[in-house]
Amino acid sequence: MIQRVQSIWLLLASLTILLLLFVPIVNSHQPDGSEYWVLATGLYLKSDSLSGKVTYFQPLFLNTVAVCMLLFATIFTFKKRSGQKRLIIFAMISTLFLGFWIFDAAKNIPGGIASVNLGVGAFLPLISLIFCALALRGIQKDEQLLRSADRLR
Repeated sequence: MIQRVQSIWLLLASLTILLLLFVPIVNSHQPDGSEYWVLATGLYLKSDSLSGKVTYFQPLFLNTVAVCMLLFATIFTFKKRSGQKRLIIFAMISTLFLGFWIFDAAKNIPGGIASVNLGVGAFLPLISLIFCALALRGIQKDEQLLRSADRLR
């Protein structure tokens, strides 16, 4: 069956996870005028004379890329809808774990988690989960359409 709207939902879910590599998840302004922010790639510092990466989160980076690639690859498994649904559910669970891992990485920011401002990236895993749920709904609608067409035959 040719994919319709669920391919778009899966592509959007993949792109939102990919945005975690470029959009700040949390940031913190320190009393000395420096600013820290967390991306999926690491902890960054910007002060008057210094700007750069303080800590590199390689496992978090690799997991983010893996979830993004899984969501993108799921688009092309449209010939087996049950397998595609299983992959989407696995990707949703992986996205939940990724969100918890990002929260754990945000604890590394100086000043603790209580002094941070949430960025756009903090909400991207949730948005990706919503897109995955919409893709699952689209697959179920396709299955209902096929069942109704089989009854007519």
